[in-house]
Amino acid sequence: MVPPNHAVERSSQRLKLRDLRILMTVVECGTMAKAAEQLAVSQPVVSKTISDMEHAVGVRLLDRSQRGVVPTAYGRALIKRGIVIFDEMKQGLRELEFLSDPAIGEVSVGATAPLTAAIVTPAIDQLCRQYPRMRFNIVVADSALLFAELEARNVDFVISRISGRVPDHHDAEVLFHDELKVVTGSKNPMARRRSIALTDLINDRWILSPPGSNFRALQAAVFRASGLEPPSPAVTITEYQLRLELLATNRLLTIVPGFSIVLPRPRAGVMALPVKLRLAPEPVCIIALKNRSLSPAAQTFIERVREGTRSLRPTIPRRRPRR
Repeated sequence: MVPPNHAVERSSQRLKLRDLRILMTVVECGTMAKAAEQLAVSQPVVSKTISDMEHAVGVRLLDRSQRGVVPTAYGRALIKRGIVIFDEMKQGLRELEFLSDPAIGEVSVGATAPLTAAIVTPAIDQLCRQYPRMRFNIVVADSALLFAELEARNVDFVISRISGRVPDHHDAEVLFHDELKVVTGSKNPMARRRSIALTDLINDRWILSPPGSNFRALQAAVFRASGLEPPSPAVTITEYQLRLELLATNRLLTIVPGFSIVLPRPRAGVMALPVKLRLAPEPVCIIALKNRSLSPAAQTFIERVREGTRSLRPTIPRRRPRR
């Protein structure tokens, strides 16, 4: 039974952050014994804390069995809010740290490999020179995994291409719109042609991303938009830098985001072929959780990213004043 409204305030006054941390650790570990070991306290202390919490809120938070414990619906609801509470506290401490000394701070960023190379790395380089004691945690992964990291609050924000609708609980700031490009080594005979149709390249040797990844699906969509079935790749590879090394052999083709061959500087030895693709440009965004406080260090990082991608935004022509 859920505690009545008039009892909510009384219950909240009896709960402590330490109690909430113990509950979260018990659920994470699966047993009270393992949680006690991780927290460096005795098992009776853990057991009594959970019992006191259940008494305070008036509902059962854990289902117990010989195999361990699992959270009830009430326990899951409390843990969900607990994650937010501890995350906000962590962000608050980061803010205090930054305010006490603007040269320090910590930022956690998630980005795909091309965006890490083109945008995140230059931003880190600039900030390291300006703030030598600033710390950076970078998660490089496919966009689906990055959004899971964002939901778990393991990263402050994500920089990613957006192919569909942004969830309502996310804030998305569009940095620029990116068009995919078919690229090869600059000495590939194909690079000398002025006009090429995708159908002319279907039997060439392609480098594609691994099956199941978001970018492999995007590469497949490029072919299907032209009425073609995606080719069987000569090379399937995850590592972005190795993909560029393979292109330098001048025997292979691939599809990459357009920004990746111009940022942070034009790629020597790699050339975009004059192939007109039928997929519309898609937004590359900074995505964060709504109503989540970002530390000053994270906001400083975002400002560097905005500056670094300014050249990719369309220039709005100035209107001449009327005479």
